[in-house]
Amino acid sequence: MSDEAKKTVKLTSRDKQVFEVEREIIQMSGLVRDMLEEGDEDDVPTIPVPNVDSKPLERVIEYCKHHHKNPAEEIEKPLKGKIEDVISEWDKKFLEIEQSLLIELIMAANYLNIKDLLDLTCAKVASMMKGKSPEQIREMFGIENDFTPEEEAKIRDENRWCEEA
Repeated sequence: MSDEAKKTVKLTSRDKQVFEVEREIIQMSGLVRDMLEEGDEDDVPTIPVPNVDSKPLERVIEYCKHHHKNPAEEIEKPLKGKIEDVISEWDKKFLEIEQSLLIELIMAANYLNIKDLLDLTCAKVASMMKGKSPEQIREMFGIENDFTPEEEAKIRDENRWCEEA
């Protein structure tokens, strides 16, 4: 293993957990990669990740460890079928998590600028929503409907073209 591969980075989560990760692996994150370019090569940098708690950060690191040498397949957009039909077995198992953690992973992937993970997690949410009514989606994600029935009818009427596709 080269010296570069052995170099590590410490990531500090919002809840002050510290994770030591090989640079080569965590450079899947655009944010971390940019921060490392600005730093001193010889020291082990500690990078604060103030928007991400330890549990989703741990999952992000797990994803990066797996995919840094096994690039993820690109996910079709828009997703035409079920996500399970277009992703690897490893990714299927990776996504077997509670919904709240899935949402945290989306936010972590976005903050850390890890496009493949963001695409994967967003596609999972899209797959969950596919074929559901707005009411079912609101219930699934705990979203309060703040439209009056009249406002909702007007919006549906103005956007009827969306449903024709």
